[in-house]
Amino acid sequence: QVQLVESGGGSVQAGGSLRLSCAASGYSTSSWRCMAWFRRAPGKEREGVATIWTGGSSTYYADSVKGRFTISQDNDKNTVYLQLSSLKPEDTAMYYCAASGPRLDGCLFGSPEYRYWGQGTQVTVSS
Repeated sequence: QVQLVESGGGSVQAGGSLRLSCAASGYSTSSWRCMAWFRRAPGKEREGVATIWTGGSSTYYADSVKGRFTISQDNDKNTVYLQLSSLKPEDTAMYYCAASGPRLDGCLFGSPEYRYWGQGTQVTVSS
């Protein structure tokens, strides 16, 4: 069973930074897949933030975070990171890590299906 555990959330002032981590377990690292970060703000729908393909360096970002957030991975540690910089109050949300099944490439928010989800980590940005 694939398990994802997020950490690193917290409260910061606008302009600050945080680094979120997503530790994955329960699947073979020999099978490449998409890893993604999503977020859900109070009263809003869940939205995709960033994706990365574990077989290479291909990444994809929501327009709202381009140039401010960076997704990266350490395959030796089975961990995906999301560096949040220049944070804004509108970045306040619960952030979730998600993983797809085996995938050769093409990691978007709506495709592939993200089968596995973490419990989330809260990010709160004050003005």
